[in-house]
Amino acid sequence: MSKRNAVDTTHLMRRAEDLIEAASNRYRIVVQVANRAKRRRYEDFESYEDPMMKPVLRAIVEMSDELTQPEIIGDSD
Repeated sequence: MSKRNAVDTTHLMRRAEDLIEAASNRYRIVVQVANRAKRRRYEDFESYEDPMMKPVLRAIVEMSDELTQPEIIGDSD
């Protein structure tokens, strides 16, 4: 029954806090996370990449990685 505990919740909470602290608008960052999770859910529907990690959790991890490691984003110009 401990299958769902694959994600370290304290680490995830810290990442979410970092995102909220870096954002100028809390509502906007929450909407961005939700939109990314929704998009990833449909993009990765057939993918079995990490079935235990929910799309929202994956979106938080990805967005916090982009925040702390801007080199992974690349140039958007």
